[in-house]
Amino acid sequence: METLWFVLIAVLWLGYLFLEGFDFGVGMLLPVLGRDNAERRVMINTIGPVWDGNEVWLIVAIGATFAAFPGWYAALLSAVYLPLTLFLIALIGRGVAFDYRGKVDNPRWRKAWDFTIVAGSWIATLCVGLLISTTVLGLPIDANGDRVGSPFAAIRLDTIVGALAFAGYALVHGAVFTALKTEGEIRERARRVAITLAPVALLPLIALLAIVAGLWAGVVALILVAAMWRLLANRDGQSFALMGLAIAASVAILFGSLYPNVLPSTLNDAWTLTIANTASSPYTLQVITWVAGFGTPAVLVYQGWTYWVFRKRIGVKHIPAAH
Repeated sequence: METLWFVLIAVLWLGYLFLEGFDFGVGMLLPVLGRDNAERRVMINTIGPVWDGNEVWLIVAIGATFAAFPGWYAALLSAVYLPLTLFLIALIGRGVAFDYRGKVDNPRWRKAWDFTIVAGSWIATLCVGLLISTTVLGLPIDANGDRVGSPFAAIRLDTIVGALAFAGYALVHGAVFTALKTEGEIRERARRVAITLAPVALLPLIALLAIVAGLWAGVVALILVAAMWRLLANRDGQSFALMGLAIAASVAILFGSLYPNVLPSTLNDAWTLTIANTASSPYTLQVITWVAGFGTPAVLVYQGWTYWVFRKRIGVKHIPAAH
């Protein structure tokens, strides 16, 4: 049962990184791809119906960790509370900005909220990358599962590479998604930006995978090359699907290399947290498995329906003239 929940948590993180990855990327690229207010409204509208639903995957991933592996939850989140707090502030500011930027027809007002969207998207992606790379690469934790050292112990060269890995992926993923969901000049601009940024922006992801699993990083690199190749051929949907395959392979590599551990100790291997010594009781795992079995299909159907309803491309011509 512990292994099942470890896999489920990995799948939840995959869903979050894939779905929230592109809407973070859209926010990060807002001033790059949107040259005026109408174009920026187009970009925001591509994620408007789905961005808050995408965040549910994070809530469920954290909640599932708390329910299934309370020892993992306590050790990791208490050790990275500073970047986690920054992450939550970024998410809140970003969400408020989406709702408030159009409330006043004033360029300075919109510019301030656009800055909040961009900053919030960048900060959130970096913090998520730091969180995931920390749980894979480990922390200086003692025999009690407590962090040893300063509150910044999670910030090291390897975890910074992890932070940049997700930020770089989100940047390219967001550009590919914009190309998939828009038309006209914005679409062409998004395709050019994705292809131009990919060789540099995706390097940290390959580096992180190489640190963790060596040659397996090459598999993900080939998938990413294929994604850009399909984008060059104007196959936006295929490119987007390959970007999803790349992050799925990355999550499989990262969590696969971690198993059966959940948080390695960089001080002593004997103090590493595992699925065995951090899991809830068998009865608790059984109960939450039944709850997940009934609730998960409903959530997936609802979110899939949302994406289906808002599947069409949009452009400047769909934006009303008023503010």
